[in-house]
Amino acid sequence: MLSSNLIFKELAKVFCTDNELESLAKWTLKNIRDGIYFPTNVKHLDKSIVDVMTRADAHQVCETILRTPFNWEPPSTSDNQIYIRESVAKAHVELVGPTGLVKSNIIRIGLYGMPPNTEYGARTHPADEIYIMIAGKAYWQVDKKPYLLHSTGDRSLHPSMVKHANRTGNEAFMSIYVWHGDISTENYVYEGIG
Repeated sequence: MLSSNLIFKELAKVFCTDNELESLAKWTLKNIRDGIYFPTNVKHLDKSIVDVMTRADAHQVCETILRTPFNWEPPSTSDNQIYIRESVAKAHVELVGPTGLVKSNIIRIGLYGMPPNTEYGARTHPADEIYIMIAGKAYWQVDKKPYLLHSTGDRSLHPSMVKHANRTGNEAFMSIYVWHGDISTENYVYEGIG
């Protein structure tokens, strides 16, 4: 098994722009020490997500992620029943944050993926957020602009309280995300698919 130190250092390489969120995430991940305990009872990724993570156009960190015993669960950002119902097929693990493998109350860093033909409806939250695509394709919408297709290496930036949504077409995707600022979920608002 890989050391946690190596895993987080490899994940830090995804953050390569001068964006403040990326710089903070990179610093955070590079400074995590060994000794992180991974779950022993893991839930695996959907095959469609694994398939895009093993393609030649996927970010090289996908190989490390697939070798790591993460417990993939639907996200639990909201207790809204519509959110819970619409999140069942999604894959998520919080790496750093209040419920993460590494505890933090100032930043959330996690992995997030969706199978084909899935949607994550419109939502807002106080934290500034960035998603970086590391495999597959997804359509991202920010504010009232049209959905834009993103693939490996593309970023979707969501400033505090700006409405955003995403969906997949015929293929899955995997991404890494960062929340900073007010990272609580108290004021997270999910409007659903529509």
